[in-house]
Amino acid sequence: MTQLPPIYFYIPASDWPQEMPSSANDYWQWQCSMQSTYNWSLYNWTLQTYLQLKANGFPCELVSKMPEQGIVVAHRYSLPDQTQPSAKVLLVCIQADKGRHTYAQLHIVQNPQDDIFNKSAAFWPRCCIPLWPQPGLIPRHAERGDRFENIVYLGRARELAPELQSPQWQEKLDTLGLKWQVVTEQERWNNYSNADAILAVRRFERSCSYSWKPPSKLINAWQGGVLAILGSESAYQAARQGELDYIEVTSLEQALGALQRLRDDVKLRQAMLENGRMRAEETKPQQLTARWRSYLTDVAVPVYERWRTTSSWNRQTFLLRRYLEVETSGLQHQMRVLRSQISSPIKRVLGRSK
Repeated sequence: MTQLPPIYFYIPASDWPQEMPSSANDYWQWQCSMQSTYNWSLYNWTLQTYLQLKANGFPCELVSKMPEQGIVVAHRYSLPDQTQPSAKVLLVCIQADKGRHTYAQLHIVQNPQDDIFNKSAAFWPRCCIPLWPQPGLIPRHAERGDRFENIVYLGRARELAPELQSPQWQEKLDTLGLKWQVVTEQERWNNYSNADAILAVRRFERSCSYSWKPPSKLINAWQGGVLAILGSESAYQAARQGELDYIEVTSLEQALGALQRLRDDVKLRQAMLENGRMRAEETKPQQLTARWRSYLTDVAVPVYERWRTTSSWNRQTFLLRRYLEVETSGLQHQMRVLRSQISSPIKRVLGRSK
């Protein structure tokens, strides 16, 4: 391997845990032992990626102090808005669910429909890499065979459509002979052993693309060996390669119809499960580790060398242009909100006057 510049994964001292997992294999047990107040997005991205790369023999270091030179990979939460890279530092911002960082030269996003893709690729270089699959995942028990009984949601209650949390929904599934379980305890999110399908819908609408959200529910379903019924989200749609990947629903009636169809069609279930096993190969940790290695060596390193060797004038111009664009976008957004606030009362008055 060609000699690489220093590559760091940065977690600020203020977010540095008292104990660290020794390897990626220990990550889930470590996470479950920590307090629920921790910002798990930060660790799921920064710490997991470091541990996976380190185990793969990739030269990188985990640090709690911002390095003075080299490539620095950091979660958006770890980069205050005013943080600017020096002449010897390349910032790779893991954007996750948050917005862009004004000054980071590179961005990692988790959805290929993220708003950053509406920007100039030359001025806002970006790459979409999926979040790691659920660590410590326990797949569906093989002895369940062709059974189709247990429909599960694994996640936060606030991320699940209210209609799916009502007693009426449970009653509807009872009539289909199915069991519905909402698992909100984080320490159980890795367990797919008794699930036959997952059902995850934030809102029953077609217009909610959630362009900042990842396709994790779908990836985890493939890894867990279960069927997936999901809402209309851009991340799922972008990952989809065929109708067997998952079933999309945009209403409660469609969700019920999908469940009844799967209950009654064994061949469809078998075909979806076999397809899921093939799709799971693409997002195994080994595959994502290879993508990270390639990104850092083939993309980040050349950008770092150009940044380090370009003139001070070019660097300052880049940072100033970024600042002006972000400020302008912010002002435009405020103007749109203000116009909306002004126009709404006027429309109401005009409506009453007719």
